[in-house]
Amino acid sequence: MTTAPRLLSTWFDGRSPRAQVCELSIEGQELVLTLVGGERRYPLRQVRWAERRSHGQRQSELPDGSLIQHADAGEWDAWRQASGQREAAVVGWMQSWRATLVAMVASVVFLGAAWTWGVPWLSQAVAQQVPRSLEARLGEQSMQQLDRLFLQPSALPAPQQQALRERFASTVERGYPEGDAPPWQLSFHQSKALGANAFALPGGHIVITDDLVKLLADQPDAINGVLAHELGHVHHRHGLDMVVRASLISALVGVVLGDASGFIATVPATLATQAYSRDAERESDAFAARLLHESGVSPSVMVVFFERIQQQEKQEDEAGDSAALPIAVSSHPDHAERIRFFREWQPD
Repeated sequence: MTTAPRLLSTWFDGRSPRAQVCELSIEGQELVLTLVGGERRYPLRQVRWAERRSHGQRQSELPDGSLIQHADAGEWDAWRQASGQREAAVVGWMQSWRATLVAMVASVVFLGAAWTWGVPWLSQAVAQQVPRSLEARLGEQSMQQLDRLFLQPSALPAPQQQALRERFASTVERGYPEGDAPPWQLSFHQSKALGANAFALPGGHIVITDDLVKLLADQPDAINGVLAHELGHVHHRHGLDMVVRASLISALVGVVLGDASGFIATVPATLATQAYSRDAERESDAFAARLLHESGVSPSVMVVFFERIQQQEKQEDEAGDSAALPIAVSSHPDHAERIRFFREWQPD
């Protein structure tokens, strides 16, 4: 009969700091711990075995709250191996630089794929499932905070604001004769940070600045086109998608780097400082073109808007004074492509 390998070690009862000498052995599916005062037995599956490391003592926790500490790591590992105990595969991988390198490469590939494809797909899916009531509350809260951060009351005469609001409402009504248009609320503001711009928030808040109204004062149809573009963002829930995407990225960064809590408090800044994707811009441009066409206005009226924005940006660059926030219309890329789109647009 083969005698089970034995190991002299140190045991702590979990109540007193005093160490006691013990003898360890493994019999069947039990760890046998022999002390001066008697014997203790523990099921092997309930013992939290110390993982093998290249240095340091071994410490194993027992189910009654006591623990074993063994200073000689090599001796401990040899005893466990002689007792027929096998380590989990992951422990062996942790000791292998090749496995570690493979895991690092796999992690980088996974994170890259999640960033490039996973996050955009998931954010769009989640955004479409968010209740309209929650989206409206998010937009309302964001609007209140943006009022404090970037926006000031409009200096445009009230009759002019009302006329522009009614003109856009008429455009929307002609495009949606059944009354099923996306919800929207139009407000006018001054903003040194935005300049001549417009943007939409989740829930249907559309903001247009005094500077943009002045820039297109002689082109009311172009103003309607800009507002139609923003309504396209509302219709496709692009603002909500952007918030969800930023939240997912924040969570992904939190997994890699640690805690990323408190993101929700930064939602307004997220909306103001992140730009829509090019696909989102193309969707909203297509929406605006269709809405203008269905209301009896040629989408080509948007050409003058982009040409004036290009001219304004050129002047700002020459003066070294270009500081518009990315969400704003004037900072969207590829004006030439969009001019060509609106100039050449034809109904399906």
